[in-house]
Amino acid sequence: MHDFFACEAPKTLEGLHWLACYLTTGKHMAFYGSFLTVLVLLAVTAPLAMMFGFGGALASRSTLLPLRLIGKGYIAMVRGVPDIVFFLFMPIALDQAFEYLRHKILCPEVTEPIRQGNDFVVCKIAKLPLGNADQWVHELYGFALASLSFAIVFGAFAGNILHGAMQAVPKSQIETASAYGMNSRLVFRRIIFPQMWLYALPGLSNLWQILIKATPLLFLLGVEDIVYWARELGGAKTSAFSYPHPDWRLWYFLALLVFYLIVTYGSEKFFAKMIAKADYTKKHLTQKTEPGS
Repeated sequence: MHDFFACEAPKTLEGLHWLACYLTTGKHMAFYGSFLTVLVLLAVTAPLAMMFGFGGALASRSTLLPLRLIGKGYIAMVRGVPDIVFFLFMPIALDQAFEYLRHKILCPEVTEPIRQGNDFVVCKIAKLPLGNADQWVHELYGFALASLSFAIVFGAFAGNILHGAMQAVPKSQIETASAYGMNSRLVFRRIIFPQMWLYALPGLSNLWQILIKATPLLFLLGVEDIVYWARELGGAKTSAFSYPHPDWRLWYFLALLVFYLIVTYGSEKFFAKMIAKADYTKKHLTQKTEPGS
């Protein structure tokens, strides 16, 4: 039922009155809210991906062979597999990993195997979410798995960019810092870390744009995002609402096109300013370190 009494009988409405009622149904409000879902995903995934990437980059530079292999393996493995494969695999793997740990901790008395043929069976209190949880809990959990999957995948790309940026810091500065008695940790904190961002920004800018364009994959992960609602509301045959109409998917997907163009255009302008500032800083540092300057 529509929120407004005047919209309770769609078949009796015409013109702008029909359109106003149609665009303010509960399903359309969910569609408008799904744009916020995409923005929240970007806001959550970006810092998480940077954490994974920074950890992977540091691990790949470690003097400890096992840690170095883990870092290089993470970056190489994730970068070498199509994104869609990981996006379909990671939520299932993460979900089962979380439930497995909860099962071992909360139900130690259960001796039956968790893997029973093709079934993955854990005790009731180990299920995520619990069977009696509200619908919003299930939706939030699915969104969290999707965000973590995005972060792991794009963290590998970020790790590769950050590793290259660390390597690009002039070795003369590192050698000079070492000559002044700085240990490796101090060199990293005062020389490598502040300057690596100057070299990483162009690659991170491209990665951010790729992340934006990858958000429609939320639809494949079971999250009711803007692609899901555009398909549901735009189709001629759907149970999403009680306002029948022809196939309007073209117009709904056109709205998505405009949305993504606005977001990518704004991001491009923001990173352009950041990169220009970074280029100025690099030139300034280069002039200061040149002989005779």
